[in-house]
Amino acid sequence: QVQLVESGGGSVQAGGSLRLSCVASGVTANVYAMAWYRQAPGKQRELVGTILTDDTTTYQDSLKGRFTISRDTRDHTKNTIDLQMNSLKVEDTAVYYCNAKKITGDYWGQGTQVTVSS
Repeated sequence: QVQLVESGGGSVQAGGSLRLSCVASGVTANVYAMAWYRQAPGKQRELVGTILTDDTTTYQDSLKGRFTISRDTRDHTKNTIDLQMNSLKVEDTAVYYCNAKKITGDYWGQGTQVTVSS
C-alpha cells in the first residue's frame, strides 16, 4: 500500500500562485511515476502532469508554462513531489489529487481544494 498526503491548497485570486505538496509513504518501492490530477465541479478528473522516477515531467498541453511538477530535493527518499501553479485562473478551481503509479495499480491521496476567485 502507498499512502499519499497532499497539502498546500487554499484560496487565491486570479493571477496568483499556489504550491501543492504530496508526500508518499508506505510501500513506495516500484512506484514508477507520480502525478497530479484535478477534478472541477461537475467535470471528470483530468491529468495535470506526471513525473517519472528519473524526474522527467509531462503536462497537459493547456497547462504547460503555468504549472510545474518537481521533486522536493529536501526529501532524500524522493517521495515528495510539488506542483507549482502560477498565473492561476478561475477555471483552475478544482480538487487536486496526488497519484502514485505501480504496475499493479494506482494510489490516490484524499485531495486538496484549490479555489481561484476573480
